[in-house]
Formats: sequence, structure tokens, C-alpha cells
Amino acid sequence: MILRLKGLPNPRQAEFFCSGARHTAYGGARGGGKSWAMRRKLVLLCLAHPGLNVLLLRRTLPELRENHVIPLLKELKDAASYNAAERVFRFPNGSRIRLGYCDNANDVYQYQGQEYEVIGLEEATHFTEEQMQFLTTCNRTTRRDFSPRMYYTCNPGGVGHGWVKRLFIDRAYRAGERPEDYVFIPAKVYDNPALITADPEYLRQLENLPEELRRAYLDGDWDVLAGQFFREFSRERHVVQPFDIPKWWRRFRSVDWGYNDPCAVLWHAADGEGRVYTYRELYLRYTRADQVAEKIRELSEGEDIAYTVASPDMWQKRGAVLKSCGGFEGESIAELFALSGVPLTPADNSRIAGWQRVRSYLADAADGMPRLQIFSCCENLIRTLPALVFDSRNREDAADGEDHAPESLRYGLMSRPAPGTEAKPKAERPYDPFSAEEEKGGDFLAK
Repeated sequence: MILRLKGLPNPRQAEFFCSGARHTAYGGARGGGKSWAMRRKLVLLCLAHPGLNVLLLRRTLPELRENHVIPLLKELKDAASYNAAERVFRFPNGSRIRLGYCDNANDVYQYQGQEYEVIGLEEATHFTEEQMQFLTTCNRTTRRDFSPRMYYTCNPGGVGHGWVKRLFIDRAYRAGERPEDYVFIPAKVYDNPALITADPEYLRQLENLPEELRRAYLDGDWDVLAGQFFREFSRERHVVQPFDIPKWWRRFRSVDWGYNDPCAVLWHAADGEGRVYTYRELYLRYTRADQVAEKIRELSEGEDIAYTVASPDMWQKRGAVLKSCGGFEGESIAELFALSGVPLTPADNSRIAGWQRVRSYLADAADGMPRLQIFSCCENLIRTLPALVFDSRNREDAADGEDHAPESLRYGLMSRPAPGTEAKPKAERPYDPFSAEEEKGGDFLAK
């Protein structure tokens, strides 16, 4: 058996090869040698574990052919047979690599009921979260000598930017997701000396890209992406560590309701200059309205909340939905909140004007600091705000996605919060006998 696996892995690729985690992502910037690392990893697994069943996916067929079919035909010549109709490489030890693509959202269902010990998603940010989640149901085995695992290569940007960033960069996990199952191995062009030596012009091309693309493709910055709606957002400038908020600051809340989708509640405080600090968040799924309201009351205990604005659709009466949310037909979600001790005010839901309001708060005030500051504990707002992208049909609006916390922020800022006002103690007046007698109701001169 002859293998044409030329070259040695660089340190980052070697780290990728050694990972046996349930989910391992590699990359983060252009030029890190991702495709080579993915192919080599899957081939080595097939050679080391007889009878292994592997699936390697790209989003489109042309990408699959150029990035994997053609290179593997060269590398595995005389080492594995290739069936072009099935797009399957078969090894003498019984292992196989099937190559597929998911051009349309529903293409993943062709793998329903199938079993793969290893699945590789090349350019994972090109896949939707729903596609990824469905594929995890195919990643299983009855073998006792090998644990199922998935491998991902990725760059910032694309339709899957949000879920890749959540799992591997922000490490913000939902119920059932275990942090120890997720490993991210960052790789940049500087980690790939073979490419820099062979094509130094490629590095210069990356360095000369427009700022947002350079930050994404050269620096591997996951807080910026092509098509990013709020390019102004910066963790360094907009995210601050929590501190004790003065009692005289004006506090208010905002709610973007959801039951199947997350319900996003944000707490804000405006200082004396009108700068807004978003200092707390509540992000819940599958939670009844009365339970959400109870949690809001608990978290707000001892605070003077001026008002709470909420998405206008909370005033709609939806019988079937209300039953799952803890109410009865004829009631609205807003009524359920009010009955549970959290009265609401309908928010201004002007989307275009609202997003511009958010943009204005991301901008600097007269003192050179942004008008919006977000406490670092508001993880979901920090994660999803920079992930919003432009709507392809309306460049003034943000596209649908995981926008629940940004929507809540928009409602809060559209409430036009007034600056906080510090109560000043009354100045003591010097003793005046005339005033003293007048206060007693007497006539000092008559005496």
C-alpha cells in the first residue's frame, strides 16, 4: 500500500490530529491549512481503526470536488479504491470515507438513519445550525473501541458564524451541551510556514484587505464578519466589568418575549450624562410567562425600576400559545406578566429607526467613550449583537437570526431613557428670627 501523504503537520495541525474530543474545531483565519488537516486527520483515523465509517461534507459539490475529491485521488492512489458514483473511498481494512455536500437546507436528510463514527464539516460556518444539529444525530456507533466525534474547520463569517462562535469561541452552552466536549484549535496563516514560503504574496493580500475582512481573515477575529450589521461593536470598548451601580441612576428593563425561541430580558441603567449601562440579562427557553415574571422580580429585588418596555406582540391574545405559557384563552402574555407583578409598557417597534438608535448608542459620546456599555455578564447580548448581519432584501434592517437579545436592547433604547438625577440634600439656611416667627404663625414685630 502506497500513501502519498507528503509533508509534516505544523504545530497547530499536530494539535488537531491529537484531539479526540467529541467536537473539535480548527481554524479561525485564512491560510491555516484547514483542508489539508481535515483530509489527513480522517485518513489517519481510517488507517488506525479498521472498519471505521467516516462522512466528510462541504456545502456545495464544486467545493467538494476541488478541495477533497481531487486531492484525495492523488494522495490515496493505490491505498484506497474510489467509487465515483457513491463518492466513497474504501480502505483494505474495511474503513471508508464518504464525501457529500448539502447545497440545500434539506440535503442533510439524505443521511437520515445512517451511522458514522466520524463526521467532518469542512468550512463549518457555511452550514446552518439546524444542519449541524441534524448531522449530530448521525454521529453514533455501537463499537466499544471508538468514541464518536465530529471535526470542523472554519473561518469567521457565513450563515453558521453564530453557532460556531457560540460553541467554540464564546463557549456559551445550552442545556445538554457539555463544555468538555468542545475544543477549539486556532490557526492563522502565520502558523502555516509552508504556505508563506511557497506563496508570500498571499500574506500580503490578507494584510491589504479592508479592515473588517482583514480582522476576520488575517486575525481570526470572530467579532467581525462580512456583512456584519454593527461593525461599530468592539468588546474592548463596549464591554466592561460589572460594578455597583449608584442607586440614583435611572433603571429600566426591556423584554423580547419568546417561549420556543429565547425570551430575552435586559436590565439597563442611565447615568447622569445619559450613558446607558446594560448590567443584567435573563435568557430563557420553554419557560412560562408567570415563571419568567417571577424570575424578573427575584433578580430586581431591592431595585427601583422606572419601567419595563416589551415587544408589542405580547399584547396579542393567542389561546393555544397562552396555555403553554401558563395562561388562558382571552389573556395576553402582557396580562400574565402584569398579574405576576411585572407590568409592561409596549415598546416602540420601529425597526429601522430602532437599529439606528442602537447604532447611535454604540457611537462615542462627547467624552470619547461609547454611549452604551455592556456588563461582561450579559453573555448572550455580547454574543449575538455582533453576529447580526444585513438583511439581503433591505440593507437598512438586520436579517432574521438569533436576534432576541439585540431586539430587547433595541426596545430599551427606543424608550428614550432620561438621565439619572442625583437627589441633592437641601442646603441649611442661617437662622432668621423673622422667618422663624412666620413659620410659627406669630408676628415678631407686634411683640
